[in-house]
Amino acid sequence: MEVIRLQYPNEFKVNEDEQIAVALGFFDGLHIGHQEVINTMIEIAEKKGLKKAVLTFDPHPSVVLSQKQQRTTYITPLPVKEKMLEEYGIDYLFVVNFSSEFAQLSPDTFVKDYLIGSNVKEVIAGFDFSYGYMGKGSVATLEQYSEFNITSIVKKEDNGEKISTTRIRELLSEDKLEEANRLLGRSYSIEGFVVQGEKRGRTIGFPTANIEPSYKYFLPSLGVYAVTLTIGSDPTVYKGVASIGVKPTFHENHKVTIEVHIIDYDRTIYGETVTVYWEHFIRHELKFDGLDALIEAIQEDKDKAIELLKDK
Repeated sequence: MEVIRLQYPNEFKVNEDEQIAVALGFFDGLHIGHQEVINTMIEIAEKKGLKKAVLTFDPHPSVVLSQKQQRTTYITPLPVKEKMLEEYGIDYLFVVNFSSEFAQLSPDTFVKDYLIGSNVKEVIAGFDFSYGYMGKGSVATLEQYSEFNITSIVKKEDNGEKISTTRIRELLSEDKLEEANRLLGRSYSIEGFVVQGEKRGRTIGFPTANIEPSYKYFLPSLGVYAVTLTIGSDPTVYKGVASIGVKPTFHENHKVTIEVHIIDYDRTIYGETVTVYWEHFIRHELKFDGLDALIEAIQEDKDKAIELLKDK
């Protein structure tokens, strides 16, 4: 997969001999709704002998367009999204820098400069895709062009609600991890590297790996989780119990940290890259009255994690 980063004004031109089918969207999360858009693009491209492409944006448009609700954390930060799209067998990933200048483009200029100018013959997008200045462009306006065909993917719902990145973020914030994972079509994951921590865990019999996320991830709610994880390039899947929190038993106003106790594992892995897969929510973060109460709770969390992960 070739990753092509586009600026405004767009001066990139594809090979004139190559005709393209493109899926349009921000695609944060690559959830089951996004997957339908991309898989439809692949099906059309292969049927018509076209190159397969995805066109996305970075950063999220809200960074430019909204003062109150700027989305600067992601379910799939761009490098993660690139890795996942590569697994689809995409030929091109176009990443458009969503800048203030780009946000001022008329819908027609966007179409001519970024779609027609890239020799796009098939456009696939969700029913609510919008583009151009103030989002005035829509699937309906795309249908007015004769240079390409447009395929609109109908709204995908779950229990009467639209499947969306916004909904998944809400579920992750509301301790509804299993439901979020179902809409993602996989377990939510966070990639990071193991850093030095306070080393308190080892003194109470539960050594933990302190995980520094590699990218700006959207974090699930503060609490304790049953997780699986991989370490480096080793495909072995380990089981663990993880906490996201501020360590209220020991600190006031502490920064949020991620710690994982890897079950039946005793290697030192500082500096290793790990991927944590968030499988089940166990409980909210609590402040305990002393070490004995904390140790008892951690043992209960570990036992619960082992039970929840018995089929993993």
